[in-house]
Amino acid sequence: MKMILLNKFGDKRVRKLKQFNRDFGEVEKKIMFFIAPQDIRGTSFMNWTYEDEREDSQWIYLPALRKIKRISSENKSDYFMGSDFTYDDLGERQLEEDTHTLLRTENFEGEECYVVENIPKNDDYMYSKTITWVSKDNWIGVKKEFYDLDGEHLKTLRVNGYKEIDGIMTITDSEMHNIQKEHRTVLELDEVKYNSDISEDVFTERKMKMGI
Repeated sequence: MKMILLNKFGDKRVRKLKQFNRDFGEVEKKIMFFIAPQDIRGTSFMNWTYEDEREDSQWIYLPALRKIKRISSENKSDYFMGSDFTYDDLGERQLEEDTHTLLRTENFEGEECYVVENIPKNDDYMYSKTITWVSKDNWIGVKKEFYDLDGEHLKTLRVNGYKEIDGIMTITDSEMHNIQKEHRTVLELDEVKYNSDISEDVFTERKMKMGI
């Protein structure tokens, strides 16, 4: 995976990562390792998403400090590694955490979409609402708008590319645009493999420190 950071002056920073995911039924685990550039090589992040109503568990390892930090609920609104994704964005939000309203159906860049408003039931959540454009053909959220606690448009996530890999529809190119900061983060998947039987040992704090 490539993470490309773009500021309003046109400056670009490119980061390379490897990410592993596995669904264990009651919990889905994800871990990513930064492999370039050199100044952040060895940094790793792990997320566990539970099938029940528990919030995601998240950890980050910073090799310069030689320390693994557990991401608390209070820190999940922080931005991840200088990107436009918060720690919360990197996890999975439970359906029951929001009130959902179908606003309309409309065409978005050639795709017929359901436009759904999602309002959090928790007043302390970092976004006042999100609005998602969901493709009628394949249920991919091709666009998502995020609104801050003042109700102002904060950022927009757009899916710029997806394709079927091993029978699974896969997002290969997406962009988060922080409108208020005039900053963008592009995620590009260079290589995807499914059903590779990843060991549970990969998703541990020990592996976070060891790297790949």
